[in-house]
Parts: sequence; C-alpha cells; structure tokens
Amino acid sequence: MAIFNHTSFTHTVFRLLGIPGLEDQHKWISIPFFISYLISVLGNSLLIFIILTKRSLHEPMYLFLCMLSGTDVVLSTCIVPQVLAIFWFNAGELSLDRCISQVFFLSSTFVYESGILLVMAFDRYIAICYPLRYTTILTHALIGKIGVVIFLRSYGTVFPIIFLLRRLNFCKSNILPNTACKHIVLARVSCNDIRVNIWYGFFVLMSTLIVDIFLIFISYALILRAVFHIPSKEARHKALNTCGSHICVIFLFYAPAIFSVLTQRFGRHIPPHINVLLANVYILAPPMLNPIIYGIKTKQIRDQVIHMFFSKQK
Repeated sequence: MAIFNHTSFTHTVFRLLGIPGLEDQHKWISIPFFISYLISVLGNSLLIFIILTKRSLHEPMYLFLCMLSGTDVVLSTCIVPQVLAIFWFNAGELSLDRCISQVFFLSSTFVYESGILLVMAFDRYIAICYPLRYTTILTHALIGKIGVVIFLRSYGTVFPIIFLLRRLNFCKSNILPNTACKHIVLARVSCNDIRVNIWYGFFVLMSTLIVDIFLIFISYALILRAVFHIPSKEARHKALNTCGSHICVIFLFYAPAIFSVLTQRFGRHIPPHINVLLANVYILAPPMLNPIIYGIKTKQIRDQVIHMFFSKQK
C-alpha cells in the first residue's frame, strides 16, 4: 500500500484554507483585501487611461509607468478574487492544473514587475545623466523591445517550474494552508524529493530579483553622483524629486517580498498565519499604493486627474 501511495496516487484537487488559525476572522480580514483590490484596479486603470489618451504623457517615464500599472492589475487579480471567494464563500477548492497555472502566472508577473522597476531606474539614470539625449536614446521602438525582453525573461525563467511541479506525486495531503498556490507550498505536500524545486526557486530569486536590486542600486549610485555634481541647488532638488516616487515604489515592492520569502524558508518558529499575511502584503500594498504615490508626487499626472474630475464641474 505504501508503494502505491508513493508511486501511483496523486491528488488532483486541492483546498486552500485561507489564513490558517484565523478562519473565524475571514469575514473581517476580507474588508482590507477588498478595499485594496478596488483601489488597485480603479487607480491603475485610471493611470493607464490617462497615459494612453494624453499625447503629452507619451514619454518614456510615463510609458514605463503604464507598464507597471498594467502589471499591478494582473498581479493583484491573480490572487485577490480567489482570496475573497475563500473568505466569503469558503470556496477554496481548485484543480491541480489550475493550481500550477496560478503558481506560474503569479511568479512570472512578479518577476516581470521587478524587471519594470529596474528599467524605470535606468530611465531615471538616462533622464538625469543624459538629459539632452533622453528621448533619442529611449525611443518608442526601444521601449517596446525592452518590454518584450522583460516579458521573455520573466516567463522563460518561471516556465520550468511547471514541469518541476508536474513531475511530483501529491500523496501527502490536498490541504494547502495558504490563500494561494505557491511553488514551495505546493511542492511540500508531495511525496517526492523536492530539492530540485527548492534550488531552482532559489536560482529564479537570485537571477531575477537579486540581480535587479543590485542593478537598481548601481543606477541610483550613478544618479546620486551626477546629482551632487550639479551646481544649482534648485536643479539638484528637482532631479532628486523626480526619483522620489520610484524609490518609494521600489521599497514597497521589494521589502515585503524579500521578507516574506525569508520567513517562509527560514522562519520555522514564526506562526503560519503571520507568514501567510506577510505573503499577501506584497500582493496588496504595491498595486494599491503605486497609483496613489505617482498621482500625488507626479505633477503632470496630478494635473490630468484634477482636469478630468473637476474641469467639467466648472
């Protein structure tokens, strides 16, 4: 019987518990999830609409911001509607194929957003260090190619995870103590050796997020060196102000994500519900706050929003 369990039997349907240990609080926890998702979808959709319809905003910085907003909508939509279904209707069952698909789209979209943040740092470097050549370097054709390269990198690096999960036999349990299907969470309920999964997940993390963080750090080091060589104090302040929104977004994206990854892999003594809540922070916070940050700190976008909502009332 043991041989049968480990070689033949595999679960084809899994059940997500939501936040383990806080099942009786799911209705209350769903409120911030729903509000953050609503703000994320409306805010990012508004940014995309404004940027695409206003020709004055068809500059590299705003086109990259448009990509970021679109990615934020996809990232939050991969998770939050399902989480709300678990919280409201206890609808946590999903097939193995759907679970693996969620792992793929969630992971690849996350890597794609990291790539967009890296490119936005490069955009700020060109704008500050080579202002006269800014539009000639970052042409629309180059921006399109950059978007394709980031897309291929994100989906290419995550694609092997599908096969790494498909090879496993899930004979331990079909209960996943989480709000979503995650690579290692799903692999841990298998009866196979998952060292390849763990090491490949580590490779994806190092070759994408860690490399992106390092290159972003280099970009801003070069930006700061260029800024402090500007003689005018007002010009220095203006240059740094253009980077403020991006720095806030970088911190919101990477800090909770890296902390969540570390706690999942090394935080054995951290309660499961804390791990799950932390894992949802990087899905909820950046998509919700990014349009607010750029809407407040970027004058051109702020002016367009004010014009859109208040000009017709006059």
